[in-house]
Amino acid sequence: MKSAKPTRALSLAESGALIVGGTSGVGLATANQLVAAGVKRIVLMARNPERGARAREAVRAAASGASIHFVPGDANDPEQARQASDRAKELIGSVDILVNATTSSFAPELFHKTPVANIQAIIDQLVVAPLQMCGLVLPDMRQRGTGVIVNIASDAAKSATPGETVIGAAMAAIVMFSKALAIEAKRDGIRVNVLTPSLIAGTPLTEMVMKDGFSAKLFQKAASLAHLGVPEADDIAAMITFLAGPQAARITGQAISINGGISAA
Repeated sequence: MKSAKPTRALSLAESGALIVGGTSGVGLATANQLVAAGVKRIVLMARNPERGARAREAVRAAASGASIHFVPGDANDPEQARQASDRAKELIGSVDILVNATTSSFAPELFHKTPVANIQAIIDQLVVAPLQMCGLVLPDMRQRGTGVIVNIASDAAKSATPGETVIGAAMAAIVMFSKALAIEAKRDGIRVNVLTPSLIAGTPLTEMVMKDGFSAKLFQKAASLAHLGVPEADDIAAMITFLAGPQAARITGQAISINGGISAA
């Protein structure tokens, strides 16, 4: 049987990156680690222009000679997502690395306490953005015969957890989408992986869910199980940087948990 001819994985220095949700938390940490690893062309995409400007300048300050840009846009809105994707391509020439690091404004809650009106909003906030952004960058990646996509979900996709009924369903959708896309896209030299952290210390989302109520109790218990330490944004960014580089040229379709030992799902 004739084996498929492997495609060449781009070096990080050759790659342009679009980081959706790139102005804080995992997205911003990823930008900093990518430029440190040699990526010279990066676009940060998020909704808040003021935060975007600050993030762009922070990355620029640590990236001598790199081309760092911010593009405003809501990745959940089809037209804004398209415009931002087009602008990113204009600014850096090609999106060779796509990182989807968007989050939700909803904290975990028991299903019987979740307003029915919130169900679609939770799913839309979590699922729509990464799928739309993948759909927008995939055609160019296929044409070039190379590309890397890293989506962020959570361990709620793997472990049934009280309070994460709707969130878990949305995260499972991202994981299965990423795996199926990896199988479809591998013949075009495109690698697709998904990371599934539980808690990420120091991020705006973790601060929100740890404030009070049911979610605080849920994640305080989870943190107590992270005997290797609750991961920080830099831990997630380090894995993204590895997956984006040529050392990970044979890795695709994987859902990787980085959770300090909270679970082994």
